[in-house]
Amino acid sequence: MDKKMDHIDRSLIRELQKDERLSQRDLADRVGLSQNACWRRLKQLEERGVIKGQRVLIDRRALGKTLVVFTLLRTRSHSKEWLTKFRRHVTAIPDIVDFYRIGGDYDYMIKIVTEDMESFDQVYQRLIDTIELDAVTSYFAMEGIIEDRPIPV
Repeated sequence: MDKKMDHIDRSLIRELQKDERLSQRDLADRVGLSQNACWRRLKQLEERGVIKGQRVLIDRRALGKTLVVFTLLRTRSHSKEWLTKFRRHVTAIPDIVDFYRIGGDYDYMIKIVTEDMESFDQVYQRLIDTIELDAVTSYFAMEGIIEDRPIPV
C-alpha cells in the first residue's frame, strides 16, 4: 500500500467504494473533513493514480448477461508484436470484461460476461478467428458468490 496514505485517505477510499455517488459534503462528513479538505484529498488521490475514476455497479443479470465464463489461453508466440496484436484484438471484444497475463500452465486468463451459450460461442469464434493460440480452455461459472468486491484498504 502507498506509504503516503493515512487513515483519512483510506477512509475516503472505503466510503467511495461503498457508494461512489456520495456528494462531496456527505463524503466529507463521513470521514471528518471540511468539503475543501475532502476535495483536496480526492484530487491528490487522483493525481497519484490511487483513484482512477468512478463507476456505477450494474447487475449483469438485469441486463440479461447471465453467463460468466473464465477462459484460459496458451500461446506459442511471445513476441512483442504478437502481444500488441493480441491485446488489441482482445480489448476490442466488449464481452471480455477482465484480461490478465498469468503464470502457470496458461499464459492469459479472460473473463467473459454474456447472455448465453450461443453468445459465448460468438465471442469464442471472434477470439480465435485471427489470433493463433496453442490451447483454449473455458470454465463456466455456476454461481457468483462474490462479485465486484471492494479492494481492501
